[in-house]
Amino acid sequence: MTDALFLVLSALAVWSGWRVFRVDSMVRASFQLLVSFIAVGLIAVLLAAPYIGIATVFMMAVEMMVMALFMVMFMMNPAGLNPMSMVHQHRFAAITGGTAFAGLVAAVLLSDLPANPVPPEAEAVRDLGRELLGPSMLIFETAGVTLLATMIGAVVLSARSGRYGESDAGSVPPGLTPGGAPAGRRPAQGGGHHDHHWGH
Repeated sequence: MTDALFLVLSALAVWSGWRVFRVDSMVRASFQLLVSFIAVGLIAVLLAAPYIGIATVFMMAVEMMVMALFMVMFMMNPAGLNPMSMVHQHRFAAITGGTAFAGLVAAVLLSDLPANPVPPEAEAVRDLGRELLGPSMLIFETAGVTLLATMIGAVVLSARSGRYGESDAGSVPPGLTPGGAPAGRRPAQGGGHHDHHWGH
């Protein structure tokens, strides 16, 4: 059963990875890549590496969903769903991909992998978690909050509702005094002239 699952998941990972470059939209490519990563994560679970496998599934699921969401929200191509080419520089991409695949296959087949099984009673997941996150938990938490703030900021800055009103209605900042001219600089008018302050 394990061997059959390994073969099925391997075929699914390769097929969905190939489909990333065959579908005709960025959103569909994101979901195909998600399927490929999930298959790879489940293969890691079958190979007795549950921490790496589950972490891969969780991380890639969130990353691909966020990427697809941003494609729908912000791509000039409506919702990232209209037909478009997923491949550029076709010949170079084919040569590079084929070379990388051949190199990885050769490394797997020709490498003398060590046989050093972990004792069943060893708490490998706990020890690995402490090794990875023990001294760096604050860094990970800070990076997570920073990324969340960046995502929220990107949504706010690109929204139709601007800081000083609707962004497509020529909104301007408020004046420094009640009823006064808008603060900030006027848009440049004519070639070569410097911007002028609104209040001047």
